[in-house]
Amino acid sequence: MQRVTITIDDKLAEELDRFMASRGYANRSEAIRDLSRSGLQQAATEIAGSRPCVAALVYIYDHESRELPKRLTRDFHERHDLAHTTLHVHLDHESCLEVTVLKGRGAEVQTFADHIIAERGVRHGHVVYLPADGAHSHGRGESHSHRDQSHSHSHGQQRRKAD
Repeated sequence: MQRVTITIDDKLAEELDRFMASRGYANRSEAIRDLSRSGLQQAATEIAGSRPCVAALVYIYDHESRELPKRLTRDFHERHDLAHTTLHVHLDHESCLEVTVLKGRGAEVQTFADHIIAERGVRHGHVVYLPADGAHSHGRGESHSHRDQSHSHSHGQQRRKAD
């Protein structure tokens, strides 16, 4: 393991301490290691265009926005190869939240996610990328496998990719 010394301003140190307290970190080193892994993983997926990835596209939109639900449905049908399922939540009389699982090459996933977020009427959007190739570390040296495990998943309203 290598030792790296960094200097951060007081405001950032306070934010880091609040983050640590909210997540139960015992020390700054572990928190900074996890934040670094996450940031590097996100950046690598966004940059590596041909690398396979999975992503969660999260966005809030105004369902009363002119033709937006129809445009979103068309967009998802056109890219059914990337969009695997969508959870739809009614937040209030005007707003809906959707979480869509995307899977494909990084550049294609990013282009599609950017397109959805840029649609007129989409108020907020964010994408979280994860690599889809090989075994993955879960942060503190643990690995996880779905082999030989039985489990169930709860799903809300969904759009599913046609088989």
